[in-house]
Amino acid sequence: MLELLGALGGLIILLVAGDALVRGAVNLSLRLGIPALIVSLTVVAFGTSAPELLIAIQAVIDGVPGMAMGNVVGSNTANVLLVLGIPALFSGLPTSQSRTQKSYVQMIAATLLFIAVCFFGPITWVHALVLLGGMAIILTDQFRDALNGRAKSKEEEAPEGADPTMPGWKVTAFLLAGLVGLPIGASLLVDNASAIAVRMGVSDTIIGLTLVAVGTSLPELATTVVAAMRKHADVALGNVIGSNVFNLLVIVGIAGLVGPIPVPSAFLRFDLWVMLASSLILIPVVFWHKDLGKRWGFALCAVYVVYILIVLSSEV
Repeated sequence: MLELLGALGGLIILLVAGDALVRGAVNLSLRLGIPALIVSLTVVAFGTSAPELLIAIQAVIDGVPGMAMGNVVGSNTANVLLVLGIPALFSGLPTSQSRTQKSYVQMIAATLLFIAVCFFGPITWVHALVLLGGMAIILTDQFRDALNGRAKSKEEEAPEGADPTMPGWKVTAFLLAGLVGLPIGASLLVDNASAIAVRMGVSDTIIGLTLVAVGTSLPELATTVVAAMRKHADVALGNVIGSNVFNLLVIVGIAGLVGPIPVPSAFLRFDLWVMLASSLILIPVVFWHKDLGKRWGFALCAVYVVYILIVLSSEV
């Protein structure tokens, strides 16, 4: 009973923190004259990836680096198929107007770089520096775009829900509430859900491959659901793209500096390619300006369910 209450409490914290982070990010973009997409690719994406970072570092320190790798790959797959699929399934995402082509290409490039590094694994400090170097290049490019976008954004309408009169301290409070609340909520939910799974006799391996990966994607899901409700498709899509890039290049990069990370052979044969394929699914959305409607949401969620069933069956 206590575990159930703890899990529900974590979910509530996630939803409240997700709302705060979206409010803060949108108003920060308005205040700085930077497009909301750029903010979602940095502040929002980094904040919602905090649980993966904490788990990856702790896993390497505790001598179970496989958990770090599984968490990142599983989270990236869940980010696309579930984090975008669930909001689309219930309300749809108006992504046809989103301008995410460049950041999407960067995500695919980061994914290919990560897969290449994995084939030269185990991931050591040398590989980690390569991944972090890739992130530095992307951040430099985004910073340049942000500077160029400041003048243009002044001519655009303020995003829906943005408040031009919101004081700076309030914007900061929203951002801090989101950045602090999201990892706390995710930790609370994952810990209690794991305890429930253990009580049910589920193995640690299956919990790591499924529950932890999904649990650490809940901040992205909470943020994307709130962004979808507020019709901020740029924030929703940018959050997923930014989180996936951050997961692959920064989380594994930092964890690789803490200690070597072996790459399971099963990942090289299957999981890495599923992660890449799930990212490529978004090509029509990004380049052909398609809205993520309910049919898209159903398809994405269905693909994820099939993937989880395959993973579970391979562990039996």
